Amino acid sequence: MKQGNMIALISSIAKKAHNLIIRELEAQGLDGIVPSHGDILAQLLTGKEYTMQELAKKIHRTKPTVTVLIDKLVDLGYVTKEKSCEDNRVTFVRLTEKGRELKPSFTEISERLNAVVYQGLSDQEAEYLEAALDKLNRDLNE
Repeated sequence: MKQGNMIALISSIAKKAHNLIIRELEAQGLDGIVPSHGDILAQLLTGKEYTMQELAKKIHRTKPTVTVLIDKLVDLGYVTKEKSCEDNRVTFVRLTEKGRELKPSFTEISERLNAVVYQGLSDQEAEYLEAALDKLNRDLNE
């Protein structure tokens, strides 16, 4: 029987995951980085450079939101921005050496989060839950 509180549960889980990530970032001494930077840094940690527009599309955020997040990462010394030689409207974003040094910390934080999230689930439960959430996510796309 459907209870009707799925979105409230998902919201609560997201908030708790967010708080866990913040605690882990602080424990790693990564002051200034917040969970909303994570999607951008995860993309850049693949070693590729991206345009601001590409990053916005990949992380499902607006370009102005990505611009604000990138500017903060520039201020912190984790990324650089560079205008395209061919088209001045295009800005490329890449990690600095300091940004590339984040990889071990991000891997550790991700492993910690996954350990907490999956600790009480069997493989079958985890697989079913991920499939159901993926379906819900797709169904909510308009």
